[in-house]
Amino acid sequence: MSKALRVALAGLGTVGAGVIKLIDANREIIERRAGRPIEITAVSARDRTRDRGVDLGRFAWVDDSAALAERDDVDVVVELIGGADGPALTLARRTIAAGRHFVTANKAMIAHHGLGLAGDAEAMSVAFKYEAAVAGGIPVIKGLREGAAANAIGRVYGILNGTCNYILTTMEDEGRDFAEVLAEAQRLGYAEADPSFDIDGVDAAHKLSILASLAFGTRIDFGSAAISGIRHVIAADIAQAQALGYRVRLVGVAEAQPEGSAIAGLFQRVHPCLVPASHPLAHVAGSLNAVVAEGNFVGRLFFEGRGAGEGPTASAVVADLIDIARGEYGPAFAMPVDSLAEMAPAPTGERRGRAYLRFSVEDRPGVLAEIAAAMRDAGVSIESLIQRGTTPDGGVLIAMVTHEGPERAVTDALARLEGSPSLIGQPMWMHILDV
Repeated sequence: MSKALRVALAGLGTVGAGVIKLIDANREIIERRAGRPIEITAVSARDRTRDRGVDLGRFAWVDDSAALAERDDVDVVVELIGGADGPALTLARRTIAAGRHFVTANKAMIAHHGLGLAGDAEAMSVAFKYEAAVAGGIPVIKGLREGAAANAIGRVYGILNGTCNYILTTMEDEGRDFAEVLAEAQRLGYAEADPSFDIDGVDAAHKLSILASLAFGTRIDFGSAAISGIRHVIAADIAQAQALGYRVRLVGVAEAQPEGSAIAGLFQRVHPCLVPASHPLAHVAGSLNAVVAEGNFVGRLFFEGRGAGEGPTASAVVADLIDIARGEYGPAFAMPVDSLAEMAPAPTGERRGRAYLRFSVEDRPGVLAEIAAAMRDAGVSIESLIQRGTTPDGGVLIAMVTHEGPERAVTDALARLEGSPSLIGQPMWMHILDV
């Protein structure tokens, strides 16, 4: 048997403790699959005293996480600290510069600094792996980088945040409004005390930008992603969607359109949208994640599973360690960083699709005519319209679904209505997923 792969672990929260538990529980099968033992030799965290449910006395404790990068008894560093910058980024850079392999679950750091880290790893001939950064235990990174490597991927999309999916599906099942369900999710531990990173779509956009790079062979461009979250979705939206044969989900969508088309460039958007009830994404419930990739030869690939938590995320981390133990690693983004294409953001005005629009309006004559006139003048064709019930802000609800048309027409219609005294608050615009 070959000598052990020696691992340093930075961050001993839920996932870090899970990694230790998994290696302890599955030691024999991990060793057989890796071809050699995988041993944790050193750990680092902010609090030495907290009980994490595992025996830490057998490992060297290092107060300064960055010092793990230069220990003689470490071959690979696993970063589970979190955050796009700060100690996590310092540790990543020092580990790679020291010629050691690096594994992370940090989607924010990859979205902002992944290209630089990947380039450094290539120069040092070390692994930079991050299966746990996107969709937890679902092997979507490996699936795109290896399983679908022979395909041209036309589109990648999916449900990338379990907190949002839990909130939306609970609203769907129980008919409750967003604020009430969010508060419950916080009590149950599904949502953070400050949930904005999740419910405003930023977490999902980090993951989407990574998937887009892998799928299309493009440079990560998190900054060009259009992001909107779910905090303005109300129970009436969920109910109207169901009545129309749809489910509301927060979906990240990425496409790379070739030069010469009206929408050429890299398109990335995270937004709540209406998913047809016949589509597999409509049946992804609770805190599950799911990713769909469409290849030109393999067809539609569908990945579903638990996207976060101790077990799934630890599973993905240890899978990366097994690959490193086998010597199976290549460019972090499936091709050398210098080969990744730089694509301009795709314009959205000429993208065609159908839309769900919801307005909260004053209860007085002429309001519906005003909205219909704005749609007519902007060239938006209305497929169906419902005026029913009230909204949480005290207005009358008007909801409509448009026929297929360019997005610029809807943008124009909403601009024509901006500032109207008939409207209470901002309209809700949700795209209908084109499948």
